[in-house]
Amino acid sequence: MPENASVGIIFTKRSNTDAIATKNYLLNKFTQKEVAKFYRLLEIFESVVTVFHELYPLSSKGKNIRRAVLSKQLSVFYKIGENQITVLTILDNRLDYSKWP
Repeated sequence: MPENASVGIIFTKRSNTDAIATKNYLLNKFTQKEVAKFYRLLEIFESVVTVFHELYPLSSKGKNIRRAVLSKQLSVFYKIGENQITVLTILDNRLDYSKWP
């Protein structure tokens, strides 16, 4: 897929679960303002990665898996497919992601 060719984004079941867990954590520990910031970071990621697929570096987590660090607290792992970007997981950077399968 050529760089700059706009594609769609697919969120896996796991990444959706991660997003919901992050939202619930933020609502429990912080305020709606932090939830809005979290969703804004995801929106920015989506708009950038759909155009610049390889902007973020390859991860050590597997072949062709990339890690986008969106903030000090948040990373998104994704794969580039033929006509889509697949978001595999959304992780809190404060956790030990070396245990991620």
